[in-house]
Amino acid sequence: MEPKGLLFLKLLLIHRITNGLERLLVFFVALGPTGLFAVALLDSAFVPLPSSADALMILLTIAHPRMMIVYALLATVGSTIGCVILYYISRRAGRRALNKFSPAKQKRVKELIDRYDVLSVLVASLMPPPFPFKLFVVTAGVFRFSVTRFTIAIVAGRIFRFLLEGYFAIRYGAQAKLVLARYYPWIGLGLAVVIITFFVMRNLMKGKPKPAVKESLESGD
Repeated sequence: MEPKGLLFLKLLLIHRITNGLERLLVFFVALGPTGLFAVALLDSAFVPLPSSADALMILLTIAHPRMMIVYALLATVGSTIGCVILYYISRRAGRRALNKFSPAKQKRVKELIDRYDVLSVLVASLMPPPFPFKLFVVTAGVFRFSVTRFTIAIVAGRIFRFLLEGYFAIRYGAQAKLVLARYYPWIGLGLAVVIITFFVMRNLMKGKPKPAVKESLESGD
């Protein structure tokens, strides 16, 4: 067991960090759309701010419904830039970037990326916290996954997610966050199943041998 003094210092540090992040979020909320962009970027790249971009997206959309698409685009661009930054940091750091993740999770995510390629990143970008999305980003960078395909997957997944949040905010107002918390995991999972099923079916169709061309019995053909 840890000494009580050390445990107290850790708890105090966590409390101060939490308070600092809360003040940071309040500051970004005051900035409106610019704050949404910044929060989405920071959360995807450096600073862990779980669900903060989602909450701010909903809050801004409730206040200004006609700006919903603009907010979704800003959040998508911010999140994508943040993910690309983390991708390049991980690419430069190499396997050291994976040290904070368990070997079992590292292996599983690597297998998914190897098997499903860009679709694994797309599906991961759709899933809500606490899904380990950043592990997919870091793994893609460490193993030098195509940055073009990576970026396309992030954009597709994030724009769907933020547009859906905007739609729920317009329809359900202040209750949108509760509705999303209840149903979005199932929506994301259902969409993931559809994407993977399509991918598998496409591969099966490609793998079917083409029927041999019948030789003509008529001369001159």
